[in-house]
Amino acid sequence: MARHWTRRSVLTGAAAAGSAVIVRPALAAEYRFSQYHNQAAGGTLHQNLTAMWAAVAAETNGRVETTVYPENNRLPGGDPDALKMLIAGEIQFFTLMGGIIGTVVPVAEAQQLPFAFTSAAEAHRAIDGPLGRYIGEEMAARGMYLFPVAGFDNGMRQVASIPRPVAAPQDFVGMKIRVPPGQMMLDTFGAFGAQPVTTSANQIYDALKTGRVDAQENPLAILQGFRLHELVKYVSLTNHMWSGFNAMAHAATWKALPDDIKGVIERNVTKYVRRQRQDQAALNASLRDDFARRGLVFNEVDQAAFRARLPGVYATWKERLGAKCWSLLEAEVGKLG
Repeated sequence: MARHWTRRSVLTGAAAAGSAVIVRPALAAEYRFSQYHNQAAGGTLHQNLTAMWAAVAAETNGRVETTVYPENNRLPGGDPDALKMLIAGEIQFFTLMGGIIGTVVPVAEAQQLPFAFTSAAEAHRAIDGPLGRYIGEEMAARGMYLFPVAGFDNGMRQVASIPRPVAAPQDFVGMKIRVPPGQMMLDTFGAFGAQPVTTSANQIYDALKTGRVDAQENPLAILQGFRLHELVKYVSLTNHMWSGFNAMAHAATWKALPDDIKGVIERNVTKYVRRQRQDQAALNASLRDDFARRGLVFNEVDQAAFRARLPGVYATWKERLGAKCWSLLEAEVGKLG
């Protein structure tokens, strides 16, 4: 008898939206799963997740069928709603940045401590190592399984704005900037004097177009994926945080799977996480010249003045994250604060 892990209403909604990719095996599936993520269908995350589940279907001889939903199947509540669905088992697989996971598991916000990581590669080493394993242990207590190699890449985050470039902290004063949910984002941009506003990723375009926000901060690939380059004028290369997409499963669903299925999925998650990191790095690297040709104005940023505004943020988050998490993070990046 086939095991139907996905609620019928989820499949129906995706079919109506016409945006999901169903990775369908030739034979009737024994396991049917839903994979949500918050990126556009044309991005490297969606492409690699689709290829990953196709490989799983092939290697399990059709026992696994997975529907991949870009932009979280357009859930009105975006990532927070999708995270609740994962924890409840209404979806089985999800990718999400650490800051939003941090609304449920605070230590996950360590992935986005401002100016902690100098590059995406440095962040990958940390989340593939002891820090990532510790975050996974904490997530398990809340019903989430974090894969051993879980960090799909988004990249280093930059500030893209409409009214003016950001060269110094005072340029943020009074600026309404879109940020994803997560207290660390609010604390960081509040320390710079900005007015942070949260929206889901697929609502950034409208927020910029309608004037609800003056700026947003994301890796360059997001400017392309959500067409934000059509609206912003300045890109300030702040490199203020790394962000990625943690590959997770509903813990009870994962635990119930037979070992052979787990092995196939885990092996392919590792393979496609590493492949997507390369794809995303190449895309982010190519986009500066492309955007400059389209008229966007870039400026380099001296991070020292921004770091000088953050001792209070570091002190607060050292306490919130706890001594163990902070020491694991500092073991990777050096002394903070």
